[in-house]
Amino acid sequence: MTFLGHVVRFIVSALVLMVVGWIVPQFSVGGFWSALFLALVIAVLGWIVEAIFGKKVTPFGRGIVGFLASAAVIWVAQFVVSGVSVSWLGAILAALAIGIIDLFIPVSTPYEAGRSRND
Repeated sequence: MTFLGHVVRFIVSALVLMVVGWIVPQFSVGGFWSALFLALVIAVLGWIVEAIFGKKVTPFGRGIVGFLASAAVIWVAQFVVSGVSVSWLGAILAALAIGIIDLFIPVSTPYEAGRSRND
């Protein structure tokens, strides 16, 4: 993926997080810049979780463990980004909403992007 592709991906992710903040109770994002930074932090934390535990624990593993890992990543990210407030229930509902939105706006995982470049 090119640099511009990454920028577009994070902008779309920030917009999705803002929509999720509008829909999901107990999940609020202060503004676009908070959402953009939150998308970056979630991507980094997700990459760390994937590097430590493997692909099956990430949200892209599509299991209950991946879903709960996604909720945990969202919950932990609130401590890094100012202007974001998330409860446990809000993180679980946000992970569900993001998963549903991802069905309609799919993005490739960093794992898949690196793999397609090497093939």
